[in-house]
Amino acid sequence: MNGMINSNTENDERGLMPYPIILAANKGEPEAMKVVILHYASYMTSLSMRKLRDEHGNIYWGIDEDTRDRLRSKLMQSILTFKI
Repeated sequence: MNGMINSNTENDERGLMPYPIILAANKGEPEAMKVVILHYASYMTSLSMRKLRDEHGNIYWGIDEDTRDRLRSKLMQSILTFKI
């Protein structure tokens, strides 16, 4: 399944997840779940951007790791509980 996972997700020009990957992730297969998480990683990162402060009080845009971890966990829970 490893060869199929990589080739299908890289070549899909529409950006859609292949159905076999969705089924495998729904059944809890770790490699398929990893592919789904990687597929949505940039979107979750952009949703996690916040104004943060450094130790000197300067404000900058950065990734809120707690928010990103929560989004990742929620995605994984949703995949596993989705009824197909």
